[in-house]
Amino acid sequence: MSDVYLNGSFMPASEARISPMDRGFLFGDGIYEVIPSYQGKLVGFTPHIDRMQRGLAEIGIQFDWSHAQWLEMIRQLLDLNGNGDLGIYLHVSRGTDSKRGHAFPSGVTPTVFAFTFAINPPPTGLPGSAKSFQVASAQDLRWKRCHIKSTALLGNVLHHQQGVDAGYQETILFNDQDELTEGSSCNAFIVKDGVISTPPLDHQILPGITRLLLLHILRTHSTLTVQERVISKAEVLDADEVWLTSSSKELMPVVAIDGKPVGSGEVGPVWHQAQQLFAAHKFDDPHQ
Repeated sequence: MSDVYLNGSFMPASEARISPMDRGFLFGDGIYEVIPSYQGKLVGFTPHIDRMQRGLAEIGIQFDWSHAQWLEMIRQLLDLNGNGDLGIYLHVSRGTDSKRGHAFPSGVTPTVFAFTFAINPPPTGLPGSAKSFQVASAQDLRWKRCHIKSTALLGNVLHHQQGVDAGYQETILFNDQDELTEGSSCNAFIVKDGVISTPPLDHQILPGITRLLLLHILRTHSTLTVQERVISKAEVLDADEVWLTSSSKELMPVVAIDGKPVGSGEVGPVWHQAQQLFAAHKFDDPHQ
């Protein structure tokens, strides 16, 4: 049985208790992060905690842990769970009130919860290392504040299940202007004629940490052309390569959309180059 962290204590998961009056349970009123760790080495720790702090501030949850306090707790949690290839789930809800009401209560203490879960070893980018994805497409029906990493994920869950029900691993989303936003649980990139493009950040898109790291790595350590721009559905369907990015899966090459092949229908050469660069530089975080 794995150990978890809850409100100042480490304990077996079977002993963790959260009140049903917690606003995270009643309203999805909270912020979360998932940080990957490979054999005790964290990927993107600083930008993950930066994003959590921004999200908490945006929804008005008062919780002022420093990066050092988060890192100390995470290190202890990883040690308790064996320091393998693990994802660390961090969750801060507004806390528990004595009644259910939509308005923010005063005088409640945030609930802080964290646990680890096994993740696959990362792909190296070498030939044969890729797990390719086939995805569905759909109109993006989620809320208009997707830049907040809220624990209220029903819209994302429904879109993800839409793809699963159709026999795919993910669903990529387009707004009502037929412009690419992201996947149900990941950011999206396309490659055309060697140029890498991804939608610009706005309220439609989560500012993904793997997206952030990948853009920095590509711009710093390669001569590849990288763009942040509006991308039409027609461009996605005509792309040479399509990738999805997330913290727990890194760079995922998409080989088919709605059953139709992307490019050649095989994992593309630019993905191999990008994944190798990401594998080489993803631990470049001076603050951990």
